[in-house]
Amino acid sequence: MLIAHDTQCTVFQGFRRIASGDLHLVALKAKEAIDRGVSEPVLIFADSSGQVIDVDYRGTLDEMSRRLLDMQEHTPGPVTGAPRGPGRPKLGVVAREVTLLPRHWDYLNRQPGGASVTLRKLVDEARKVNATRDRVREAQEAAYRFMTALAGDEPGFEEALRALFASNEARFNEMTASWPADIRDHAKQLAATAFRGIQ
Repeated sequence: MLIAHDTQCTVFQGFRRIASGDLHLVALKAKEAIDRGVSEPVLIFADSSGQVIDVDYRGTLDEMSRRLLDMQEHTPGPVTGAPRGPGRPKLGVVAREVTLLPRHWDYLNRQPGGASVTLRKLVDEARKVNATRDRVREAQEAAYRFMTALAGDEPGFEEALRALFASNEARFNEMTASWPADIRDHAKQLAATAFRGIQ
């Protein structure tokens, strides 16, 4: 998985949160725990998505750090001497195929600026209109992934998930109250936008 090196992450050793911060810092803390031979699983979660980040802890800290740099996202630059395709790369415009029905193409082609300009405007408008809903959905999915990984056996887990997706913060807090403190608090942190985004 490609991931930005400065992605904010949290590492858990069993039910205990041992570090939060950028991926490199958190991975170092995780490696220290693993090298000590801890018996509990050590998992790193991306805070934005709730996904587990797989890190290769073999070798020295320097070797692990080099592998982490290889995971870092980068935008490939243009290949020198390669023929230029359609689009406007200096503006960041990327050409891709879009499949539409003839009536859609007819509509787009009648608009000022043509199909590309109209599609960009439609996408930008949809992003504005759906911004709050998208933030809520992303927070729900992040909390869901984290909770499934670490809290699946906790009492009230399924009811907590129902409360999460119903945006019922009071019920969510009630169902997670007895969970290990670090897991409960991190789940609340990830889910916060799911509850506050609808207010």
